[in-house]
Amino acid sequence: MQGTRGAPRAAVRASTGATRAAALLVIGGLAGLAGLPHPAAARADEPIEVRIRDHRFVPDTVEVPAGRKTRLLVINEGVDPEEFDSTDLNREKVVRPGSRVTIFLPPLAPGEYRFYGDFHPDTAQGRVIAK
Repeated sequence: MQGTRGAPRAAVRASTGATRAAALLVIGGLAGLAGLPHPAAARADEPIEVRIRDHRFVPDTVEVPAGRKTRLLVINEGVDPEEFDSTDLNREKVVRPGSRVTIFLPPLAPGEYRFYGDFHPDTAQGRVIAK
Protein backbone atom coordinates (compact mmCIF):
# COMPACT_ATOMS: atom_id res chain seq x y z
CA MET A 1 0.00 0.00 0.00
CA GLN A 2 1.09 3.53 -0.67
CA GLY A 3 1.41 6.21 2.00
CA THR A 4 2.04 9.93 1.75
CA ARG A 5 3.25 11.07 -1.70
CA GLY A 6 3.56 7.56 -3.07
CA ALA A 7 5.97 6.26 -0.41
CA PRO A 8 5.22 2.82 1.06
CA ARG A 9 3.42 3.09 4.42
CA ALA A 10 6.22 1.18 6.21
CA ALA A 11 8.73 3.79 5.03
CA VAL A 12 6.47 6.63 6.24
CA ARG A 13 6.11 4.95 9.65
CA ALA A 14 9.88 4.39 9.89
CA SER A 15 10.68 8.00 9.02
CA THR A 16 8.08 9.26 11.51
CA GLY A 17 9.61 7.05 14.24
CA ALA A 18 13.10 8.32 13.39
CA THR A 19 11.85 11.91 13.54
CA ARG A 20 10.31 11.32 16.97
CA ALA A 21 13.51 9.68 18.25
CA ALA A 22 15.61 12.59 17.00
CA ALA A 23 13.24 15.08 18.65
CA LEU A 24 13.48 13.24 21.97
CA LEU A 25 17.29 13.26 21.78
CA VAL A 26 17.31 17.00 21.11
CA ILE A 27 14.85 17.72 23.93
CA GLY A 28 16.81 15.50 26.32
CA GLY A 29 20.05 17.24 25.37
CA LEU A 30 18.51 20.68 25.88
CA ALA A 31 17.22 19.64 29.30
CA GLY A 32 20.76 18.59 30.23
CA LEU A 33 22.22 21.87 28.98
CA ALA A 34 19.61 23.83 30.91
CA GLY A 35 20.72 22.09 34.10
CA LEU A 36 17.36 20.41 34.63
CA PRO A 37 17.51 17.33 36.84
CA HIS A 38 17.27 14.01 35.11
CA PRO A 39 17.81 10.45 36.27
CA ALA A 40 21.13 8.75 35.76
CA ALA A 41 20.99 6.47 32.75
CA ALA A 42 22.94 3.33 31.94
CA ARG A 43 25.57 3.35 29.21
CA ALA A 44 26.62 0.13 27.55
CA ASP A 45 28.95 -1.93 29.77
CA GLU A 46 29.51 0.86 32.30
CA PRO A 47 28.26 0.63 35.88
CA ILE A 48 25.87 3.31 37.07
CA GLU A 49 27.30 5.21 40.04
CA VAL A 50 25.06 5.79 43.02
CA ARG A 51 26.64 7.66 45.91
CA ILE A 52 25.63 7.61 49.55
CA ARG A 53 25.94 11.17 50.84
CA ASP A 54 24.41 12.54 54.07
CA HIS A 55 22.33 9.36 54.46
CA ARG A 56 20.80 9.79 50.97
CA PHE A 57 21.32 8.10 47.60
CA VAL A 58 22.59 10.47 44.90
CA PRO A 59 21.07 10.25 42.38
CA ASP A 60 17.97 8.75 43.91
CA THR A 61 16.61 7.62 40.53
CA VAL A 62 18.50 5.61 37.92
CA GLU A 63 17.28 4.40 34.55
CA VAL A 64 18.38 1.07 33.11
CA PRO A 65 17.49 -0.61 29.84
CA ALA A 66 14.81 -3.25 30.35
CA GLY A 67 15.88 -6.79 29.52
CA ARG A 68 19.63 -6.17 29.96
CA LYS A 69 22.01 -6.97 32.81
CA THR A 70 23.19 -3.87 34.66
CA ARG A 71 25.70 -3.00 37.38
CA LEU A 72 25.26 -0.37 40.07
CA LEU A 73 28.44 0.94 41.67
CA VAL A 74 27.41 2.14 45.14
CA ILE A 75 29.97 4.48 46.74
CA ASN A 76 29.64 5.47 50.39
CA GLU A 77 31.01 9.00 50.83
CA GLY A 78 29.69 9.19 54.39
CA VAL A 79 31.26 8.41 57.76
CA ASP A 80 28.63 5.80 58.67
CA PRO A 81 28.00 2.40 57.11
CA GLU A 82 24.85 1.98 55.05
CA GLU A 83 23.09 -1.07 53.71
CA PHE A 84 21.80 -1.01 50.13
CA ASP A 85 18.60 -3.02 50.43
CA SER A 86 15.84 -3.83 47.96
CA THR A 87 13.13 -6.44 48.26
CA ASP A 88 12.01 -5.50 44.71
CA LEU A 89 15.47 -6.34 43.33
CA ASN A 90 16.26 -9.08 45.86
CA ARG A 91 19.57 -7.37 46.73
CA GLU A 92 21.19 -6.50 50.05
CA LYS A 93 24.75 -5.29 50.63
CA VAL A 94 26.49 -3.32 53.41
CA VAL A 95 28.63 -0.44 52.16
CA ARG A 96 31.27 0.65 54.66
CA PRO A 97 32.31 4.32 54.94
CA GLY A 98 34.71 5.31 52.16
CA SER A 99 34.17 2.07 50.24
CA ARG A 100 32.31 0.93 47.16
CA VAL A 101 30.38 -2.18 46.20
CA THR A 102 29.01 -3.45 42.92
CA ILE A 103 25.39 -4.54 42.79
CA PHE A 104 24.66 -6.82 39.84
CA LEU A 105 21.13 -6.55 38.48
CA PRO A 106 19.58 -9.19 36.24
CA PRO A 107 17.67 -8.27 33.09
CA LEU A 108 14.62 -6.43 34.47
CA ALA A 109 11.09 -6.22 33.09
CA PRO A 110 9.95 -2.66 32.40
CA GLY A 111 8.88 -1.00 35.63
CA GLU A 112 9.98 0.67 38.83
CA TYR A 113 12.06 -1.04 41.53
CA ARG A 114 12.55 0.58 44.95
CA PHE A 115 15.71 0.45 47.07
CA TYR A 116 16.60 2.01 50.41
CA GLY A 117 19.31 2.29 53.04
CA ASP A 118 18.42 -0.17 55.77
CA PHE A 119 20.31 1.87 58.41
CA HIS A 120 18.60 5.17 57.43
CA PRO A 121 15.33 4.17 55.71
CA ASP A 122 13.65 7.55 56.27
CA THR A 123 16.17 9.46 54.14
CA ALA A 124 18.10 6.91 52.05
CA GLN A 125 15.55 5.97 49.38
CA GLY A 126 15.80 5.47 45.67
CA ARG A 127 14.44 3.68 42.63
CA VAL A 128 15.57 1.92 39.50
CA ILE A 129 13.41 2.47 36.46
CA ALA A 130 13.73 -0.14 33.72
CA LYS A 131 12.63 1.15 30.31
